[in-house]
Amino acid sequence: MERQDLQARTKKFALHIIQLVNFIPNSLAGRVLAQQILRSGTSVGANYREACRARSAAEFISKTNIALQELEETRYWLELLQESTLLDHRQCHHLVDEVQQLIAIFVTVIKRKKQHSNLDPSV
Repeated sequence: MERQDLQARTKKFALHIIQLVNFIPNSLAGRVLAQQILRSGTSVGANYREACRARSAAEFISKTNIALQELEETRYWLELLQESTLLDHRQCHHLVDEVQQLIAIFVTVIKRKKQHSNLDPSV
């Protein structure tokens, strides 16, 4: 996947997260979950954009790993939203699918960059 395509896809993901947050009930639990998922879900694209401006392969991998961590956190908050029944399962379903796909893409991007850069795979 091209960098610009992944940048556009993570931006679209962030916009969908923003839209989802508007449907979360304004309860104490809802506000906390909304803030958490809004922060992690919108930071994925920002971190990936930073990675694309990295000065070295190691820096690219490091920043892309941060984006991957934010995706994992977003998946957690989506699971909580679904399992807490604060939202109808159908309201989160497409985002759960997208976050899983993005995680797979980011894992692949990181592995390929390590292979092409002859970096230690455990980095």
